[in-house]
Amino acid sequence: MTGQRITIIGSALSGNKGASAMLEAAIQTLRERLDSPRFTLLSMYPAEDAAQNIYPDLEIVAAAPRQLGVTINSLALAYRLLPFLRRTLRSRSAAIRALAESSVLLDQGGITFTDGREKFLLYNIASILPALNVKTPVFKCAQAVGPFRNPVNRWASRTFLPKARTIVTRGRITHEYAQGLGLTNLVAGADYAFSLELDGTEAADVGAHVNLAFFDGDVVGVCPSVVLQKKVDARGGDYIGQIVSFVESVRAQGKRVLLIPHSVRTGTEKTHNNDLPLCRDIHARLRPGDDLLFVDRELTSQQLRYLIGRCDLFVASRFHAMVSSLAMAVPTLVIGWSHKYREVLEMFELEEWAFGHDQLNPEHLADRFADLSARRAEVKAKLDEHLPEVKRRSLLQADLIADLVRSGS
Repeated sequence: MTGQRITIIGSALSGNKGASAMLEAAIQTLRERLDSPRFTLLSMYPAEDAAQNIYPDLEIVAAAPRQLGVTINSLALAYRLLPFLRRTLRSRSAAIRALAESSVLLDQGGITFTDGREKFLLYNIASILPALNVKTPVFKCAQAVGPFRNPVNRWASRTFLPKARTIVTRGRITHEYAQGLGLTNLVAGADYAFSLELDGTEAADVGAHVNLAFFDGDVVGVCPSVVLQKKVDARGGDYIGQIVSFVESVRAQGKRVLLIPHSVRTGTEKTHNNDLPLCRDIHARLRPGDDLLFVDRELTSQQLRYLIGRCDLFVASRFHAMVSSLAMAVPTLVIGWSHKYREVLEMFELEEWAFGHDQLNPEHLADRFADLSARRAEVKAKLDEHLPEVKRRSLLQADLIADLVRSGS
């Protein structure tokens, strides 16, 4: 059975709110384009995602890495090779049933098949292989791929990426990497999270926990990342110390600081997809004061975007915190770790405002922030100029997905 059912993998409601933003943007935009579609999320954190699921048309199906890699992939292979078992497999496996009944699998992994991330290659493959075996088209939503110099990654990419129906690249650098690999199933797009819309309830919901009068001053948002912390500390740096020093220097300039984690898993101190423990450590070392606001809780992707949009300047290390600040036209300084940051900023002619973690030191961060502060009007003008086109490129993938679903209905 096929119809207006869509299965999604690589995103989530809990944890990384960039993943939530992509998932919720897909639900929002495809509801507008299709007749009462049903969604299934193959979830890495099924209990946490189910607890936060407010969508009656979204089903959460467990797909933790081992379950996905072993169980679901084995059942999908059996589905392909043993046709007489297909009815049984559909009845006994929610994941196989969802894939078999779906018109498309949306892969929303933010960065896949990339040199330097070979430890994730098996997951990248396991995410799309069940759909390929069940003969469900794979649509890779806007993401970063490449480079492909590593022989293992190059082999995996050449083997599996051509099998996707469509790969949406979310920037020039990714698109050039993919073209260099010889891929022809490409569409130049923009991150799906640029399509996320606020519903108007965010101010009231956030205001129940946060004093919104804080934003009456000149506010600088700071979004740290445990991924950056590990990279900086691995080369002998002191990430927490540098962020603390920066925040205090900003406060000394008479500005207010919003310290906000964009990836939070409530109820655990594990740091995978969880910046809250890091932010608590940073906050504990900061001087108390009315000019400091720390969001010490998990918010929704829309609530985070609303708060980020209230800032006058923003310093981001989480990719989708950057996307939210750009989507809200907030001048942004980015400390990143791959080409995925720079290629998005290029769409706004603002790539100069990104630098790598290897350049992070107190002097460089202070200098770049001072430049951004001095040129904020110029940066804001570029955001306002280019944002409509970036949103159009983001929404393009919703049109393509809807066309694919309708053609298979």
